[in-house]
Amino acid sequence: MKTLKIWIFIAFAALTIYSCKTLMTYANIFKCDFRMESLKNPALAGVDVKTIKNVSDLSLVQVGRLTTAYASGNLPLSFVLNLESKNPNTSPATMAKFDWILKIDDIQMATGTNNAQYTIPANNGTVMIPLTISVNLLEVLKGESKNTLLNFGLNLADAGGKPTRVNLQVKPTINLGSIPISYPGYITLGTEFGSAN
Repeated sequence: MKTLKIWIFIAFAALTIYSCKTLMTYANIFKCDFRMESLKNPALAGVDVKTIKNVSDLSLVQVGRLTTAYASGNLPLSFVLNLESKNPNTSPATMAKFDWILKIDDIQMATGTNNAQYTIPANNGTVMIPLTISVNLLEVLKGESKNTLLNFGLNLADAGGKPTRVNLQVKPTINLGSIPISYPGYITLGTEFGSAN
């Protein structure tokens, strides 16, 4: 926490040409809370898997589609991970972008950067941030059997859509003028506010 305070102080001191109101709007992002709100539209090679608990639940058509995808060397697992940010500040908070690292069952699946800008309203206002994910399981889980890969793609969320097997880390960045300033480290998100590390 001490390092973060020093970092913010240096950023403010270096950028005093900007108005206090503008600085506070951007800097408030570092006081915001984040969580993984829900996981939607899970699909494996285009097969909707949200109601499929194991391989035996697949229809013949679905098995055919997955087998074809496996044989082609591309077995994409895709879903939308909805993040939610809450702003406890008395003024809005603006995030210019954020870097992210995704793990499923403690296996790193993908990394990326979301370059969309988000402004979170003041006084515990919230904003939903959809993050579209797509990974080729054949590349990430090399050497695993077809059944292992199929089972891996199932049950990513519970009945309420909470991402039960997903771990997401984010690093927010603000822009002060033309100067990007990133949070000093990644934040590990939970499924509830206040459960982040």
